[in-house]
Amino acid sequence: MSFRTIEWRDNKVIMIDQTRLPAEEVYNEYTDFQGVAEAIRGMVVRGAPAIGIAAAMGVALGAREIIADGFDTFYRQLENVCDVLGRTRPTAVNLFWGLERMKRVALQHKELDLHSIRELLKAEAISIEAEDLAICKEIGRHGAALVKEGASILTHCNAGGLATAGYGTALGVIRGAHEAGKNIRVFADETRPWLQGARLTAWELMKDSIPVTLISDNMAGWLMKSGQIDFCVVGADRIAANGDTANKIGTYSVAVLAKENRIPFYVAAPISTLDLKLSNGDQIPIEERAPEEVTKVQGVSIAPEGVKVRNPAFDVTPARYITGIITEKGVVRGDYEKELRALVGL
Repeated sequence: MSFRTIEWRDNKVIMIDQTRLPAEEVYNEYTDFQGVAEAIRGMVVRGAPAIGIAAAMGVALGAREIIADGFDTFYRQLENVCDVLGRTRPTAVNLFWGLERMKRVALQHKELDLHSIRELLKAEAISIEAEDLAICKEIGRHGAALVKEGASILTHCNAGGLATAGYGTALGVIRGAHEAGKNIRVFADETRPWLQGARLTAWELMKDSIPVTLISDNMAGWLMKSGQIDFCVVGADRIAANGDTANKIGTYSVAVLAKENRIPFYVAAPISTLDLKLSNGDQIPIEERAPEEVTKVQGVSIAPEGVKVRNPAFDVTPARYITGIITEKGVVRGDYEKELRALVGL
């Protein structure tokens, strides 16, 4: 990879500013957790795994700011830091997974002095990033085996290096197939309203010299019907126990079209994206974002002033439309309720 999505360096969090791609490749530095929280909320960093990493690093920064004379006072303030970070993006479960993991580290070492706990939190955040990179490469390895030589692959939104520590989930599958020498090509949906496919997926695939063609969101059905798509793969922000999957708005439409045209539709996601406490996708909270994201593009108005707007950032694809879920531990198909629980040892 020729870029870094997020890293801890010199007690700062460094993130590529995804709001400025593809025009500018700019890296922002953050020295406090409030800045990290705003970066998550403002889509400087996005994608479920990357949000989880950013949240963990935000906790590590927040821990450095806490003034306390003992663990109990320290931990109460650490919980406040986690609450601020947790209010940024409600749908991506990796955010809460990262926060809970950081709190567990603090609790497990409460007998240590506060300096040592702060150092352990920093080390944990850095290890979460390293783990994610390894996990995504495993997802890519398992997913690449499903991709046929010469396949045309459709992906929606950006589930690539920019959405993770640097390799990708859905794009990890694509990278894995490309690295295996398979002669693939990719169609990237533009993904309104934030245009993650146009701005981010196309940008990073071109940087890796993986053939990519950009299409508008409403072209996908025609391309499927005319036999130009062989395989669909997307990421996920939260997966319920029955396999229902929340992902970027528009994913459900792609899945329905794939089913109609007998095209395999896969979800690629780490196990940390599973939320087995939720029995089905109806229980997944859906973030509603500002109307200006729909009425403007790059600050330019494209709709009448004052028009009513709906802007849910995600939709939920029922499990019946999903051919399989690709994780770092393998591919799950069929009885998702049973197989997902078995995957995590429940």
